[in-house]
Amino acid sequence: MGRSTQPELAVADSADRLAARRRSTAVNLLVSVRPGEWTKNTFVFAGLVFGRRLTEPEAVAASVAAFLIFCALAGAVYLVNDVADRERDRQHPRKRLRPIASGALSPRTALGAAAVLAVCGVAASWWLRPAFGLIATSYVTLLALYSGPLKHIVIIDVLTIAIGFVLRVAAGAVAVDVPMSQWLLVCTILLALFMGLSKRRHELTLLADGAIEHRRILQEYSPYLLDQMISVVTASTLIAYVFYATSEETAAKFGTSLLGLTIPFPLYGIFRYLYLIHRREGGGSPAELLLYDRPLLACVALWGLAVVVIIYRPFGV
Repeated sequence: MGRSTQPELAVADSADRLAARRRSTAVNLLVSVRPGEWTKNTFVFAGLVFGRRLTEPEAVAASVAAFLIFCALAGAVYLVNDVADRERDRQHPRKRLRPIASGALSPRTALGAAAVLAVCGVAASWWLRPAFGLIATSYVTLLALYSGPLKHIVIIDVLTIAIGFVLRVAAGAVAVDVPMSQWLLVCTILLALFMGLSKRRHELTLLADGAIEHRRILQEYSPYLLDQMISVVTASTLIAYVFYATSEETAAKFGTSLLGLTIPFPLYGIFRYLYLIHRREGGGSPAELLLYDRPLLACVALWGLAVVVIIYRPFGV
């Protein structure tokens, strides 16, 4: 198929905007809280799985509650962020179709919904467990600061996103009352940095000369700088996971040294992600890549299955 012409793109863009305006307010709110991005909150289940409590119904229920609370809190953050960035989002080829940027959802309605989600989410987090509530409150505060000044500070912007993932993992561990391995937390922040830097690279290459107008912080980066950072983080992530999976501490905790057999999965997953970034111009949304790239989805699913089988040995492994 040939490339779409500018008039064809304009017609498609207008049609998408019209469709957004015809949707009900409830539907536009649902789209704005980005349910497709909620896969990021599955990090809260790390404590359940690696804490060896996956077979306990009460622990599973607590983890599910933690997941839902973080979905509500993340939704509130997305709404606030979209309101704050609506003018810049209108310059983005994809983000301009979001309900708030397109005008289909008013900022006042979005902020009202964000307030309800944030209050309910924080209240529920403190009810679930005070320590969990403290972490959840810290998460909301950190991401609120990111929506304000932090996303305009070079390197701090991606570090903030990465710390958000660490808080998810820590919150999930607290929710089921299990300690988390320091190596696992290190792997989490490194993997999150890898995805965050990859997203910056995608934005920089996709928007080209218009990148700075969309996101001012992009003027501080270059594809070469980001590639250097991604290389360092990629190697560090893989080394950290190898140390964790093969350490004597991990073997003693799980009663097996077989976790090292899962190393090929993160190797393939990260290399596949790099391939999608450099050859398929992916990386704009890690959640979308995970959901729609079948090889990557299969890799993550098989890694999770292997981890569960090795740790819980349902077949006497």
